[in-house]
Amino acid sequence: MSTLKVYGIPQSRAARTLWMVEECGVPYELVSTHYSKEAKTEAYRALNPNGRVPTIDDGGVIVWESMAINLYLAKKYGGELAPKNLVEEAHANQWSFWVMTEVEKAALGALMARGAKDDAQAAKALGDLRAPLGVLNGHLAKNEFLLGARFTVADLNVVSVLNWVTAARVNLSEWPKVEAWLAKCQGRPAAQKVRAMR
Repeated sequence: MSTLKVYGIPQSRAARTLWMVEECGVPYELVSTHYSKEAKTEAYRALNPNGRVPTIDDGGVIVWESMAINLYLAKKYGGELAPKNLVEEAHANQWSFWVMTEVEKAALGALMARGAKDDAQAAKALGDLRAPLGVLNGHLAKNEFLLGARFTVADLNVVSVLNWVTAARVNLSEWPKVEAWLAKCQGRPAAQKVRAMR
């Protein structure tokens, strides 16, 4: 019986944690927790006082914040997805923090603008994405994946945010290395499995 519980739903930031546990092959229980309903209850806030998803309970170890969860899961269960040394760990942290600070707001803005058919907001979001996508494209011009030759938690964390860019149908042809890498990562069986849960 699994001792790992993932609280959230696939249509939220919990998708990145579900992708991670699927990649790790660790048994888990998905506790359906909607971000605007169950996540606001007193019982859930005892686990995560922010009232947000995802949260994990790994045999009594409670972790919230999706990037922190994934870095924890990589270290405990990740195998090839885990950083192999201190330098790789620093770079996995670097890319995970980078995507949250440099990309997530604009990526979500692009997705919301697409849904609202707001061309002005979509143009602003694309403008905000241009510099970070250039940074990522430059790195991928010299590396197959973010930490070198293999797919790791760093790639998973960054792609999990860029999935919003894909969902917003942003044309990535200006950044061909990003476009190719994104398609390769999104095509992984674990990623496809989580996409099918939505």
